[in-house]
Amino acid sequence: MNKRILICGILSFLVCFSAFSQTDEKEVKAVIQSLFDGMRAKNAEQVAAAFAADAIMQTIIAKPEGNTVGTNSVSDFVKRIGSTPAETQLDERISDYQINVDGAMATAWTPYRFYVNGNFSHCGVNSFQLVKMSEGWKIVYIIDTRRKEPCEE
Repeated sequence: MNKRILICGILSFLVCFSAFSQTDEKEVKAVIQSLFDGMRAKNAEQVAAAFAADAIMQTIIAKPEGNTVGTNSVSDFVKRIGSTPAETQLDERISDYQINVDGAMATAWTPYRFYVNGNFSHCGVNSFQLVKMSEGWKIVYIIDTRRKEPCEE
């Protein structure tokens, strides 16, 4: 009898833990989707809401003499999105989400293809670090790669 109770307790814990993890993964994905939806809509407030106040944005810059890392401020990125001309359409299309969560920390690996006015510009991978704060999941760090090819479909 005690073995059955113990086994039922363990199974209940695993089911509950899995449910919480899936909920966190969905919430992390929703933050990232909201970021890119805001970018497509040129909604600076929506873009800014995805980030923590002191978030860091970086990109790997491929050069013949060796890779370097460039840093952008979130506030500059938000301003650029908000001031994008009406006729310019920016569309970052995520092809996959690989999300891992440990408590209040999450990481997301998202291959993408980027289009400007419907024309392919570049592709790469975003690596997001997120933290669950009092107001929900926020991006605290993002670094990406950018290239013309090869690109995943």
